[in-house]
Amino acid sequence: MFSPEGPSLRELAVQALSSVERGYDLLAPKFDHTPFRTPDSVLDAVGTALRRMGPFGTGLDLCCGTGAGVGTLARVCERGVVGVDFSAGMLDVARRRVRPSAGGPALSWVRADARALPFGPAFDVVVSFGAFGHFLPAELPGLFAQVRSVLRPGGRFVFPVVAPPRPASRAYWALLGFDVAMRVRNAVWRPPFVMYYRTFALGEVRRELARAGFAVELYALPEFGHRRDGSPRVRMVAARRLP
Repeated sequence: MFSPEGPSLRELAVQALSSVERGYDLLAPKFDHTPFRTPDSVLDAVGTALRRMGPFGTGLDLCCGTGAGVGTLARVCERGVVGVDFSAGMLDVARRRVRPSAGGPALSWVRADARALPFGPAFDVVVSFGAFGHFLPAELPGLFAQVRSVLRPGGRFVFPVVAPPRPASRAYWALLGFDVAMRVRNAVWRPPFVMYYRTFALGEVRRELARAGFAVELYALPEFGHRRDGSPRVRMVAARRLP
């Protein structure tokens, strides 16, 4: 799962016993060599779908980490792209690794909590990749309200969602085991490290987006094919901010 350049078992243990912010500060230099980074195949598929919707003026990568999603946005936005994250370590890596291209949009980086964004309605598109496990279900209404507040009317909130594994699969039990281990860890250790893989259910997410003032559309990402029942393996949620 990890390349030789990735973190050691000891480094992962130290991260797991830290707060979310401190943990990612520690992991940042080696984050791109872990399976936690969104794969390029997902970034490219979302970028292809965004090109069909765009172009856009300005974009925001929510919980941008080391900036992989900022690079995707830079290919579909004409004026500017902002990466926001609450980990100073991740932003430091992003600044070094993602550079503006000649003729491309301006890039900027902001340290902030996604639950208290320091922007007005300045963006045409907001994306997020792989960050929602850090938010408890009760936090989604506030999170989605924040996203809506920084989008211009008609702007889009876009993110990929992978179909949940079948109960009989190894992946299902692996994710269940991880979530159980995290709940036990958070019951006995402080500060908590919120990272759950099974709390971001598409049905509930659609309902909360609608309550927050979005019109929700789903797009299959054909690059990942379909499951045996014909449903897409990966969908892209595109939630349009209503007036």
